[in-house]
Amino acid sequence: MTLTTLVAGQDAQAREAAVAAAIASGGQAGETALIFEGSPAATTEFNPAVRVSRIAPGCPCCTGRLTMQVTLNRILRQPPARLYIGLANAAHLDAFRDFLTQPPYASLLAMTEDIRLPDSPLDY
Repeated sequence: MTLTTLVAGQDAQAREAAVAAAIASGGQAGETALIFEGSPAATTEFNPAVRVSRIAPGCPCCTGRLTMQVTLNRILRQPPARLYIGLANAAHLDAFRDFLTQPPYASLLAMTEDIRLPDSPLDY
């Protein structure tokens, strides 16, 4: 089973920093994979052994579901020990978590506690 953590918050850099901190402090053994939704080009340096996937913004349980599903399925062909999924919007976080706890993902992923970051104000 792949330990999976959802990381939500509007600030892409903050999401990446939170994942980097979790990886650094977790003492995690085995391969780690990351999926960042709605993130611009890389802003955080990750160990080259970490598989990083970036997908276009879109709610992972609504408009972006197919993109998320394809990316997730590709990662799970060679399951990592640890997976972090960074989401730009926490609005449907519970619905996405429910999606990940249904077949076929229920037998592949072990969900951990979410990391919810405070949303930064939008610049207008």
